[in-house]
Amino acid sequence: MIAAGELEWQIGIYRRPAEDDGFSSSPGTPVKVGEVWAKKSDIRDGERLAAAANGQIIEARFLVRYDEVTSALAASDQLDCEGVRYEVVGIREARGRRVGIEITAKAIRP
Repeated sequence: MIAAGELEWQIGIYRRPAEDDGFSSSPGTPVKVGEVWAKKSDIRDGERLAAAANGQIIEARFLVRYDEVTSALAASDQLDCEGVRYEVVGIREARGRRVGIEITAKAIRP
């Protein structure tokens, strides 16, 4: 179980719907599909260096409750937390089956 006191950040979840011009389909402008409360943890230096060795950049980890919106998260989705947009890098179940979801993300630089 995830206690309400752990979830201190409100995050928006964004998804890019496919845009079809009749000739091809491409990802469109991100659209907000939900808003949930989350626990945000910055990535420790050791984890950041290990990820960099594998060619990945990770900056934050979010813990959210399992629900209809969060269970449908995909690596192509984006998160918004306090005006910072994040790209989802990894998703896994946390604290048991259908209890929580841990999202690993990197900030999108303009």
